[in-house]
Amino acid sequence: MTPRGRQWLKVIGAAGVAGVAATGILVARSERQRRAYEPDEIRERLHERYARLQSRRDSGAG
Repeated sequence: MTPRGRQWLKVIGAAGVAGVAATGILVARSERQRRAYEPDEIRERLHERYARLQSRRDSGAG
């Protein structure tokens, strides 16, 4: 049995709701992972990134 007429709208609406819910779940999961970092870990990562950028900049200038 295939959807007809307004039933398509219901199917599309249900798919949209499922998509929004799935996106919300993924965002919540990534936010939990982000908040799990300790301040020292974040600082260390930022220092590493900065050092990499500086070394690229210095090697590109020469």
